[in-house]
Amino acid sequence: MTVLVTGGAGYIGGHMVLELLDAGESVVVLDNLSTGFRWAVAPAATLIEGDFGDAELVADLLARFKVDAIIHFAAKIVVPESVADPLGYYENNTAKARSLLEQAVKAGVPHVIFSSTAAVYGEPEASPVVEDAPTAPINPYGRSKLMVEWMLADVAAAHKLTYTALRYFNVAGADPKGRSGQSTPNATHLIKVAVQAALGKRQGMEVFGTDYPTPDGSCLRDYIQVTDLVRAHMDALRRLRAGGGSITCNVGYGRGYSVLEVIDMVKRVSGADFDVRLSGRRAGDPASIVASNARIRRELGWRPRHDDLEQIVRQALDWERGLEKRLAG
Repeated sequence: MTVLVTGGAGYIGGHMVLELLDAGESVVVLDNLSTGFRWAVAPAATLIEGDFGDAELVADLLARFKVDAIIHFAAKIVVPESVADPLGYYENNTAKARSLLEQAVKAGVPHVIFSSTAAVYGEPEASPVVEDAPTAPINPYGRSKLMVEWMLADVAAAHKLTYTALRYFNVAGADPKGRSGQSTPNATHLIKVAVQAALGKRQGMEVFGTDYPTPDGSCLRDYIQVTDLVRAHMDALRRLRAGGGSITCNVGYGRGYSVLEVIDMVKRVSGADFDVRLSGRRAGDPASIVASNARIRRELGWRPRHDDLEQIVRQALDWERGLEKRLAG
């Protein structure tokens, strides 16, 4: 049997492919390469260039490769962009996901693992936030993902399909073996941006909002290392295949760092100073969001191995230093 990874040429998807291959799985990647890279897909996986919303293509892949699980990453993920282009986000993240699920049901695929987001919580009333907290997303990105969670629950109730929805917090770092990392040139991830500023690839950086109700006024986030994140997907896959029921879990460390704290760590680890410009708040950004990870530890047996901000920053720096050679090659 085969695992289909949508968006497997991207940052998180590429790491997922490596983890699956390391575990001896057969992997097919479906990616339109709009933000991913052909070279980021490990050679042992089969890469199909195409869109996950293409029903005919998806149906062919599910049948041809005898897919028994779909891990769905492909999505638009930039919060301010979702505020400016809500219809684009609902089309890509929600409508196309409906098409993907329809083909999964028709093909009898038993398991789906969905890349959801902490943005479904909006501005949580309590911290750390638990999975049963109210979902009240404050931007189209979060709403587009929450709609897919609803679809999954309804589909699982009506058909022989079980799923795991993993609500990511802020993903960062790179493969500890140096095989993959965040490669998108204009990525908006904080650690990526700060690392590029430290290496002179950007003319400094902006901090959006310094008047939030947090200790230093900047946004507070739970940063999770990308290999720990994809291992959560492997834990989810094992559980589903063993007969586990559908479940929704946070994936985070349960501790937050502010934007200014992260920038200070990048400066310290890189040994470089760079310009930091303080700007107004950015549309759609919650002040603070930190995960409760009790459920994923209990139900999936997940145990983080890279819960160290300094290590995460070093991985990002090392990857970024070698990235130009990879892109040129």
